[in-house]
Amino acid sequence: MMRELNEMAARVEQAGFAVVPGVLEEETVRRAVAALERAESHAEICAGARRRVGRLYALRNLLNAVPELRELIERTRARALASRVLGARAFIVRGILFDKTAEANWKVAWHQDLSIAVRARRDAEGFGGWSEKAGVVHVQPPAGVLERMVSVRLHLDACDEENAPLKVVPGSHLRGRLSAEAIAHALERATAVSCVVPRGGALLMRPLLLHASSALRAPSQRRRRVVHLEFAAAALPAGLEWSSGTN
Repeated sequence: MMRELNEMAARVEQAGFAVVPGVLEEETVRRAVAALERAESHAEICAGARRRVGRLYALRNLLNAVPELRELIERTRARALASRVLGARAFIVRGILFDKTAEANWKVAWHQDLSIAVRARRDAEGFGGWSEKAGVVHVQPPAGVLERMVSVRLHLDACDEENAPLKVVPGSHLRGRLSAEAIAHALERATAVSCVVPRGGALLMRPLLLHASSALRAPSQRRRRVVHLEFAAAALPAGLEWSSGTN
């Protein structure tokens, strides 16, 4: 097991991503799905939720909106995986739900994850592009902050080529923050990889890794639920605070 974890961490360092099966036990997956279904109809989560034809398909403030789900996640291997990459002090700073279905079937263009969620706006050198999403303040930090983070995407459904796996460009996280022109140039020279993840598995990835996803393929259009967790291991500078830090 130790060797496998070390190999996983090395792959995240070099390629920017790694797929790890069996992070959630089947019973945990079922309980997580049940918690999300119970929360879906609650009015208090609406500020952070996006719906299409009455169905929830995205929830930005996930861990605060669904405390039961946060408790479940804290008992999984997700933090241990993040700690293998970031060190023992790794803690969750944001959680987002993505629920791609036939009714909510979208594409995501190639990009890097450049924004973080914070508790309040404070002027700090290198931080810009301030915005508010679902009542939460977001900002684009210096690349150094993003380079010390890792995302753990927990899959509540099996994800293969038919139901919109994340596509990534291996090693692209090592190039820092990329302009639109640099992204286009990187895509011309690189071969993208599809991240196929089994139910209960996880995809670890660096925020600066170039990634995209397509829509679900017809005719199957199988549902794809992902709990996207972002981890850091250090406080922010200049009095800024992570929105959902639990260290």
